[in-house]
Amino acid sequence: MTDVVIRPATVADVPAIVAMLAEDEIGALRESPGDLAPYLRAFADIDADGNQVLVVAERDGELVGTLQLTIIPGMSRKGAKRALVEGVRVGAAARGLGLGTTLMEWSIDEARRRECHIIQLTSDKARLDAHRFYDRLGFAASHEGFKLQLV
Repeated sequence: MTDVVIRPATVADVPAIVAMLAEDEIGALRESPGDLAPYLRAFADIDADGNQVLVVAERDGELVGTLQLTIIPGMSRKGAKRALVEGVRVGAAARGLGLGTTLMEWSIDEARRRECHIIQLTSDKARLDAHRFYDRLGFAASHEGFKLQLV
């Protein structure tokens, strides 16, 4: 998509970001777009941390996508930095137009610019279409992920 601008998110973008996070059947179960307070706190934390990048994709003045890129300094792999991609969403009106690829290519380029040696992500096991998408981009399902719900 060449008519899309990927830019850092602003606090004014928070409602649209939350709406995209809640737009699918998995997100609908865990997001609360009616209460923006926790999201505004999270935005402030993200915005204050130089190793966090929250971006939005904008087309014709409308937010159509988002993702968060976290840069993680590490000791393994000879002190390599890695990039973690989270919260990738493409708004329903923009799906199937290549925006997901554009967002992921941006994240790969940004990770390289920040001298990361690896870029990684997790995807819910129920998101089979997303798994095929990441496979097409060259990501390998090389690890089994584990999570422990704390709250």
